[in-house]
Amino acid sequence: MRLLIVDDDAGLRQALSLLLQEAGYDVVTEGDPERALQRAEGEGLDLILCDVRMPKMDGVSFLRRYRAEGGQALLIMMSAYGSEDAALAAMREGAYDYLHKPFRPDEVTLTLRKAEEREKLRREVEVLRTSLRAGGAGDLVVSESRAMRDVLELATRVARHNTTVLITGESGTGKEVLARAIHRMSPRSDHGFIAINCAAIPEHLLESELFGHARGAFTGATAERVGLFETAHDGTLLLDEIGDLPLDLQAKLLRVLEEGEIRRIGGREARRVDVRVLAATGKPLEAAVERGEFRADLFYRLNVVRLHIPPLRERPDDVPALLTHFAGQAAGRLGHPVSITPSALEALTHHSWPGNVRELRNAVERAAVLGTGGPLEPRDFALANGGANGSANGNGHLGGANGNSGHATETNGTVPHATAGASLDLKSQVEAVERQAILRALEASGGNRRQAASLLGISLRTLFYKMRRLPVH
Repeated sequence: MRLLIVDDDAGLRQALSLLLQEAGYDVVTEGDPERALQRAEGEGLDLILCDVRMPKMDGVSFLRRYRAEGGQALLIMMSAYGSEDAALAAMREGAYDYLHKPFRPDEVTLTLRKAEEREKLRREVEVLRTSLRAGGAGDLVVSESRAMRDVLELATRVARHNTTVLITGESGTGKEVLARAIHRMSPRSDHGFIAINCAAIPEHLLESELFGHARGAFTGATAERVGLFETAHDGTLLLDEIGDLPLDLQAKLLRVLEEGEIRRIGGREARRVDVRVLAATGKPLEAAVERGEFRADLFYRLNVVRLHIPPLRERPDDVPALLTHFAGQAAGRLGHPVSITPSALEALTHHSWPGNVRELRNAVERAAVLGTGGPLEPRDFALANGGANGSANGNGHLGGANGNSGHATETNGTVPHATAGASLDLKSQVEAVERQAILRALEASGGNRRQAASLLGISLRTLFYKMRRLPVH
């Protein structure tokens, strides 16, 4: 590691330099603090040993200027007798540690080794955070459809800013999952993510839950309570089902968003909070504003960026990927492979899923638990608009005991049943079913790809992509 020694005592600089070079450090020295700051800017330093008391600039001033200029190296202060207070002041300013003069050689090397380990850990954490953010929302949310890819692209762009985001979509579409993805990609990812369902908490308790209360503020308030806004300080707070927030609390929420301050119930002092607020709703807030049930000014404050998640019935391309994901999760929890037959895959892909992703996840979980141990058939899935037995038809209902759809998916045994192997095998099944469906559509359309895409209910661009990936000729 590269290390800079800053001290006006030439003898000490030389002695430390020899000691630390023997210990394996790449050492540079400087007796003038001003020149040391100039060198630190271009030397690529890992550690700095700096004297607390120097003629032209004290150690605390050196530390402040170094940090103000963007320096990231760890600083260890060196203090002689009588200057411990200055060394402690430097630590309050961000110095890592201090050494008391005169110091033993082993004391110096031990302190530097500890600092070196801390710096190595900090860099590893930063690399991990960077890799998480660089992946984008697509690495956190399972999706294949163009509609969801557009949503995830916008989420990735907005995540790094402090902008308020309103996430809309039907119940079960994954609004909280998207909110968590935004938080994990944001600069606040190393702080907390807290979600509260505004519809699930009684109105008389919701204000205390959000803003906290002072002791004795009301009957039963035997101790002070910290609210979620304070708990989420420096992090992210998701207000789910924001459309159910009572009108009087809407006004208080607007004040928090505008002023960055909260006041506990029964409290006298305002408290500063730095919280990134995300809101989610399945209700049309514009209509609620027109009816006077939701404040227009709060709506405009929340609706800075809107992310709308389409229902699952509008993005059937996502169903196979979600099935793979949930089957793999179920296999991990249950301790045995979970696979799905092509006929079941066809039925599930065409089901309308009124409960959206949540219903799909629960259907896979139930089938995996109650199944006989082999590949899951259509009859193993209990679906809200079709029951447990049957096959998919054009309306998304299941019917018919054999579990086959109106379009055969097993033609002369060309689509194999799943074998033990959980998610990887399921992926090959998905690809086989997709390839057969595309071949049938191309045959029905006489080779007209635009018409085939229309028959399949996908865009021409998606069809070309799948034909290249599978491949289909």
